[in-house]
Amino acid sequence: MRTTLRIDDELLDELKERARAEGISLAELANQVLRAGLRAKRPSRKRVRIPVVDMGPPKLDLDRALQIADDLENEEILRKLALRK
Repeated sequence: MRTTLRIDDELLDELKERARAEGISLAELANQVLRAGLRAKRPSRKRVRIPVVDMGPPKLDLDRALQIADDLENEEILRKLALRK
C-alpha cells in the first residue's frame, strides 16, 4: 500500500543512510522501524493518589480579599495613565 508521510529532513537522512548501510530499501527499513515501534512495550502509568485534607473554614474573607486586589489593580491603572504609559 502506498501513502504519503511527512518526515523531518534530518530523520529522513538518517533513515536513508541506515538503509544504505544495511543494503535494504528505504521502504523496507521504514516498515521494520514502524513494526518495532508498534511492538515496543509502553511503560505502564502508575495512578497517583493525592490525599484530601480538610483545612477547615477560611480564616480570611475571600470576597474582601478579591475587592482589595481589584482596588489595587485600579490604582495601578490610574497611576500608569497619569504617567501616560
